[in-house]
Amino acid sequence: MSIVKTHFNRRSFLKVAAAGGAGLMLQFSWMPSLAGKVDSDNLEKIFKLNGFIKIDVNGDVTIFSPNPEIGQNVKTSMPMIVAEELDVDWTRVKVVQAPLNTEVFTRQLAGGSQSIRQGWKGLRMAGGTARHMLKEAAAKQWKVSADDITTENSMLYHKKSGKKISYGDIASAAAKIKVPEEVKLKDVKDFKIIRTSKSNVDAKDIVTGQPLFGLDYQHEGMLIAMIVHPPAFGMKLKNFNKDEVKRMEGVHEVTTIQIYDDDYLQGPFDTTAFPELIVVIGKSTWQVMKAKRAVKAEWEKFDTYKIKKKTFRGDEEEREVPAGLESSEEHTAILTRKDGHQIEVAREDGDTTTAFAKAAKVIERTYTAPFLSHNTMEPMNFFAHVTADKALLVGPIQTPEFMEKTVSARLGLSLDKIDIQMTRMGGGFGRRLYGHFLVEAAVISQKIQAPVKLVYTREDDMTFGTYRPAYQAHYKAALDQNNKLIALHVRAGGLPESPLFENRFPAGAVDNYLAESWSKPTNITIGAWRAPRSNFMAGVEQAFLDEVAEAAGKDPIDFRLELLEKAKTQPVGKDNDYDPERYAGVLKLVREKSGWGKPENGKSRGVAAYYCHNSYVANVVDLKMDGDMPVIEKVYCAADCGIVVNPIAATNMMEGGTVDALGHSMLSAMTFKEGMPQQRNFDKYKLIRNHNAPKDIEVHFVDSDVDPTGLGEPPFPPAIGALANALYKATGKRYYHQPFMVQEKQMT
Repeated sequence: MSIVKTHFNRRSFLKVAAAGGAGLMLQFSWMPSLAGKVDSDNLEKIFKLNGFIKIDVNGDVTIFSPNPEIGQNVKTSMPMIVAEELDVDWTRVKVVQAPLNTEVFTRQLAGGSQSIRQGWKGLRMAGGTARHMLKEAAAKQWKVSADDITTENSMLYHKKSGKKISYGDIASAAAKIKVPEEVKLKDVKDFKIIRTSKSNVDAKDIVTGQPLFGLDYQHEGMLIAMIVHPPAFGMKLKNFNKDEVKRMEGVHEVTTIQIYDDDYLQGPFDTTAFPELIVVIGKSTWQVMKAKRAVKAEWEKFDTYKIKKKTFRGDEEEREVPAGLESSEEHTAILTRKDGHQIEVAREDGDTTTAFAKAAKVIERTYTAPFLSHNTMEPMNFFAHVTADKALLVGPIQTPEFMEKTVSARLGLSLDKIDIQMTRMGGGFGRRLYGHFLVEAAVISQKIQAPVKLVYTREDDMTFGTYRPAYQAHYKAALDQNNKLIALHVRAGGLPESPLFENRFPAGAVDNYLAESWSKPTNITIGAWRAPRSNFMAGVEQAFLDEVAEAAGKDPIDFRLELLEKAKTQPVGKDNDYDPERYAGVLKLVREKSGWGKPENGKSRGVAAYYCHNSYVANVVDLKMDGDMPVIEKVYCAADCGIVVNPIAATNMMEGGTVDALGHSMLSAMTFKEGMPQQRNFDKYKLIRNHNAPKDIEVHFVDSDVDPTGLGEPPFPPAIGALANALYKATGKRYYHQPFMVQEKQMT
């Protein structure tokens, strides 16, 4: 049992009577601003004023969920944590999406697989605090000690006297109890809700087609808006046939907008792929689409320019947007060359130069991956109604608190006049971190002085940018005469950023280790894409380690476990960012569950494991070839994400991430010709189809009492390496360039 502090000043908690009179409403910490270790020195920073729990006199418990729901199921799992410590009857819990409120909530963000991890202690404390106050109220009424009162399923019991009372009946009295300085939390072994599978709280509304998503939103007098952007990166608008289009039936207005002011200091999630856009506004979707097709624009090349950007660290930097119409041939030439880049040494252990000179064997390989589009199921959309004194914004956004600041600056309205309401999102994968479409809707509404919903077509979104960067990694390994790995050199780079994680495995497991990075600017806009950087580095690292293991004559799992044992017992360096024992744990679990040494006849198998977003995942992929395409028979997944709050949701995340990774690594790529995207819809941009997906995915979790960590992104990265290694076993051919199934076409 642990004890946590609940407050340190008068703003730490607010306890008021529930709306309408009776009941208990408690404002509590939801999202700690710090993650990791909690001690008496940093609790004041962690438990900020962040959320609400309300107990009505009828016994219903309402929990307001502040984080955006993007399909990761936090709208169910986070309330489960509160309900566990509250000892509430889960069937009496109602979950409501909270509005954006930066005065109350911290980190109203869907990204980084951090919601559960960073909310864990605050959520538990909130439920435990409410339960304490209910017990104190009952103790006062019954004139007994609160220590003698127990709770279960929204009821309070005093076993000595046989008295009992429901939470609803004591809620009003509990509202008058002083918030405690500290509360006792449950022992992990006593959990009754956490670690049990609970259905998505929105499941019924989703399957019955209720209006949950941004595209569903309606508003009286609402107009529809669509954009026209330059056809190629490196181009800007010169002129267009405005008057002709404006005369078309149903068209309200045809105009241009500038997304950001020229001197605007962009935030981390602001983008400017095409700073000036043509906008068509009309009465109906089809009228606007028809008018949009009638736009005839003249475009011109832009010159190199610079933008001011605020980083996540809080400092400012100037970034160059180079001129030119880039093509994939140029990108490929950059990515496939081994030398000629401006190199930065990120980490160096030992003496790699001497180790390579003395090596008995040297293995050297280069890997690449292309730009990728996010392709969320629900297209980009946002509603805006901007008046002189208020901006109402409704839609799907992963970063509402960041976009609130951007909109405030762009519209010239103070933050208290910006009202962003979050809808459920039909996919994100990082795409909705970048809220330019929200800003565009706001600017359009302000300009035409009318409520408007901006809607992107699939082609608009796929050609607008905010892609996964294009990456390259060059690996070199040295083995001695005893086939021991004595040196490893990785040099990773990309357009326009490097994917390198210099402190991740096998760093810390090799005496002589060198990690270097490089990058090259591009005017093709990029952004975070599911498991940023890890979505590339995991696959290539794990494929390369398999090749090194083969050269050493060792089993791939045994080889990895040997390295992890060294990292555990004789670690090299001090900045290794993984726990080798937990890393080894998922490898051992997947080896056991897959029966690693005994694959079924006719099937080839590959293994991989990776650590990212504070969690560990290992995969074994079993497949066979049908002509040039693999048939993936089964994928075994082992994960260590600490305590699994909601097993069915966690399993779904593992399955979805695995399928997503396999599909993109086999089939997907964004290519360019003179700045123009060559894939505009799903006829040319290949996503995984049912017949490509694994026939079976078997998921296992390490039984752990460690605080929970991320699971939205960790399942994705290692699946790529396991697939590449299985393909090699099936074909005798190594796969160095993604997408694997069309790599020769992509690289010629």
